Amino acid sequence: MSRLRLTLACGDYDRTRALEEGTVRPDGIELTYLRLPVEETFFRMLRHQEFEVAELSLSSYVVSLRSDPAPFVAIPVFTSRSFRHSSVYVNAAAGITTPEDLRGRTVGTPEFQLTASVWVRGILAEHHGVPVESMTHLTGGQERPGRIEKQALDLPGRIRVERAAADRTLSGMLASGELDALVTPRIPRPFAERDPRVRRLFPDVVAAEQAYFAATGIFPIMHVVVIRRDVHERWPWVAASLYKAFTLSKDDARARLYDSSALRFMLPWLNQHLEEAERTLGADYWSYGLGPNQDTLATFLRYHHEQGLSGRRLRPEELFAPESTESAVV
Repeated sequence: MSRLRLTLACGDYDRTRALEEGTVRPDGIELTYLRLPVEETFFRMLRHQEFEVAELSLSSYVVSLRSDPAPFVAIPVFTSRSFRHSSVYVNAAAGITTPEDLRGRTVGTPEFQLTASVWVRGILAEHHGVPVESMTHLTGGQERPGRIEKQALDLPGRIRVERAAADRTLSGMLASGELDALVTPRIPRPFAERDPRVRRLFPDVVAAEQAYFAATGIFPIMHVVVIRRDVHERWPWVAASLYKAFTLSKDDARARLYDSSALRFMLPWLNQHLEEAERTLGADYWSYGLGPNQDTLATFLRYHHEQGLSGRRLRPEELFAPESTESAVV
């Protein structure tokens, strides 16, 4: 009996390597793994729905649920998680020394609906008293001009979002002082090149992010895995099959990572970093599934709604195919 052929567009991750290599095979599925940069995957999936399965920005997925019918259904597989205090950069001459100094400032972000930006704005509002409407938000290309929102947004008038000039980049504007700050998941070029005009808002990001986790228990989710709705409606069993395979692939990556015979990555204290992460965040800090991620998802959905990106405040269970949120017990 032939297996169902599906194409998965996804990034290059240790936690999905077994799927790419074929050492983990989803039950009943012949998977073609396309390793693509996340921006390309997101753009092609949101604009053209080119793939049966794809990694997708959590925020973009939630925005897409406003369509009727919604084009995708997600499974609770989180291919990307990241603390985002490190994603806030400021012009060194702008007089910004604390998060509170961002009130009344112009803050850039490549797209308003980026998941990283939603997390940062939510953290600024909830933990530092800097609400989203207290800043002017400027969108555009970070390193090349002309980036636009991948989906149309319907934001309330209290939120000010402007477009950068067609020939300007956010990185260049940050370095020149035309922007006070920049929120971005990618390290801006001036900072990477050690330009003294650009620095991080939080000078000790590890300490800031560890303090945030200690206070909230949240390790922010960035990306989910989505199935095109027509595929899920025709073969609903695909959701559970893929969820099981992604979980097995992640478990395989964890086992390979904790190997002291030969370091898998070019980090001298790789095993010690893993041990420290598990002491700080817990043994299953990169958890999949709805249950262990209820609070994290609920917080994100609250931020998403408060920032005008979703018409109502969704519940975490509304995001996922029901076949992927429960499993048989022996």
